Amino acid sequence: MHAAIDFGISNTDAVASINGNIRHWTQPSDGPPDELVVRHILEAGGIDFPSLTQLAVTGGRHRALPSRIGTLPLSGVDEITAIGRGGQALSGGDDPEEPILVVSAGSGTAIITARGTKYAHITGTGVGGGTLLGLGRLLLHTADALEIDALAQRGNRNGADLSLRDVISGPIGNLPPDATAVNFGKLAREGHSASREDLAAALMTLVGQVIAITAINAARAERVERVVVIGHMTDMASFRKTLDLVGDYYGMQLILPENAGFGTALGALLYDTRCAAETNI
Repeated sequence: MHAAIDFGISNTDAVASINGNIRHWTQPSDGPPDELVVRHILEAGGIDFPSLTQLAVTGGRHRALPSRIGTLPLSGVDEITAIGRGGQALSGGDDPEEPILVVSAGSGTAIITARGTKYAHITGTGVGGGTLLGLGRLLLHTADALEIDALAQRGNRNGADLSLRDVISGPIGNLPPDATAVNFGKLAREGHSASREDLAAALMTLVGQVIAITAINAARAERVERVVVIGHMTDMASFRKTLDLVGDYYGMQLILPENAGFGTALGALLYDTRCAAETNI
C-alpha cells in the first residue's frame, strides 16, 4: 500500500493506492506537520499505518518531517514536480510526452509546465482561494467557500461589474457585450449597491478571470496547447463556470478534471514509478 500527503496552506490532502485503486480525503491544515499529524491524517483515511510500504510527502511544510517514521521511509517530492505529475495524470491525454500547462489553483496560483519528466515553474499569481476567502470576509461577511460559491451561483456578476455593453455599447473582438469591462466598476458610482449574491458572483468572476487569463497567456507564451487546472478552487461550480467562459472567449479549453483538488497529492504518489505502475488511473 502506498500513500501521499500534500501539506498545503489551507488544506492537507491525502491519497492512497489500495489494490491499484485511489482513495482520497482532506482536512484543514493546522500548524506544521509532525509524526502525530501524519498518523492522524492516515487514520482519518482508514489507512493502517503498519501496512504502508511508502509514504510520499509534498507541499510547503513537508520539509519539517523526518526522513522516516518508525520503519516507514518518507519520500519528499518537491511541490513543482508533484503539481506537474498530478496534472499529467489528470489531463486525460494519450501521450505522456505531450507538453501541458498545469495550473494549481489553491490558496494562491502556481503555473507549471510539464514536458515528459521535466517540470518547471513558469509563472503564477497571488490571486486564488485565499483571495476569495479574504475578500469574501470583507464583502460578504463569510469566509465559507461553499457559501460564497452558492451565493455566486445565484448572483449576476454584472450587478457589480461594468460590462462592455455598459462602457462601449457593444462587443470587442470575440468578447460579447455582457463580458466584463471593469470588475466591480458599478460600485465606484455613487449611490450604487449590489446584493450579496451579485457581490459573490463578481468576486468569483474577478478571481477566476485573473487565474484563467494568466494561464492562457502563459500557455501561449510557452506554446503549449493543453491546460489542466487542479486545486480545490475547482471544487466550486461558479469558479469552473468562469474558467469555461474565459476559455471560450479566448479559444482555449481549460481542462477541469474530476477530483482535481487532490492533484498535487496524486502527483507525489505517482512520482514513485513503482506506485504509478500499480495504480489504476
